[in-house]
Amino acid sequence: MTLKISCAWATSLETPDHISVAEKLGYARAWCYDSPALYPDVWVQLVRAAERTSRISIGPGVLIPSLRHPMVTAAAIGTLVDAAGESRVHVGVGTGFTGRFTLGKKPNTWAFVQQYVETVQALLRGEITEWENAKIQMIHPDGYAPQRPINVPFVLGAAGPKGFAAAQAVGAGVFVAGADPQPGHDVQVILKFGTVLEDGESVDSERVMEAAGHGVSVYYHFFDENGLGVENLPGGDKWKAAYADLADDIKHLYIHDKHLIALNDRDKPIITGELIQAMGGAWSPAQLREQLAALEESGATEVAYQPAGSNIPRELETFIEAALG
Repeated sequence: MTLKISCAWATSLETPDHISVAEKLGYARAWCYDSPALYPDVWVQLVRAAERTSRISIGPGVLIPSLRHPMVTAAAIGTLVDAAGESRVHVGVGTGFTGRFTLGKKPNTWAFVQQYVETVQALLRGEITEWENAKIQMIHPDGYAPQRPINVPFVLGAAGPKGFAAAQAVGAGVFVAGADPQPGHDVQVILKFGTVLEDGESVDSERVMEAAGHGVSVYYHFFDENGLGVENLPGGDKWKAAYADLADDIKHLYIHDKHLIALNDRDKPIITGELIQAMGGAWSPAQLREQLAALEESGATEVAYQPAGSNIPRELETFIEAALG
């Protein structure tokens, strides 16, 4: 199998230590989510991870452009490059799901994301570029940032034609969640949620629910926030009713409670082990290998597994052992 096995994180204060565990287990890359209303600052945690590791590639997956001026992002990339080495740094950028909705905002447009990435890339090359009608350039002297150009690979968090087109326009790969691999992209990272079952383990066990429930509830969050008809999902009417008492201007704060971390109290009654299994979030080792082989056959170059629950090292170890057979 040539498919890279990487990890992704709902970034926590423990994530730097967990990335160190992932490195020892052989994971290729670590991607850290960028949702400041839920998680600690992604760049601080990435630099902390760089100080605890020596091989694994690290980077944000994915940044939300509207949260930071392009110069702030370029300077952060430079700081991480200094801490980890240029060859270990990668950068993911997206329109914003949780990182925007938790602030009561809709995702950015792909036109804005493309312009933002092009501006950051120009800054990293050392060029004078423009943002908000002002000329800008990384003018850091020696000792304040790595010398330009700074060469790091980019991916865009895409799931549809506009995102895939934007990725091609900026020479980036794609970081795909909730969609199939697409032809025409040399780098295709597929985000994967779930857990490897023990022999004879019930999908309704407490461990399975805490390790994989978050990967099912995110579909309800996505469908509802994007007006896709959450009632069309299994138990969707019941899920909708669980949030019906909330005013529209605060509802998003409750929908995204524990988002991609664990099941919140309103989601918990709806998400069952049977639903986790039906949506592909609980596997035997053989079933996982079959899924990974199918992804590779479809054009995926990398799978980024996001562990959850109270025993992250266990989830990391069983996933990569099952994946590699």
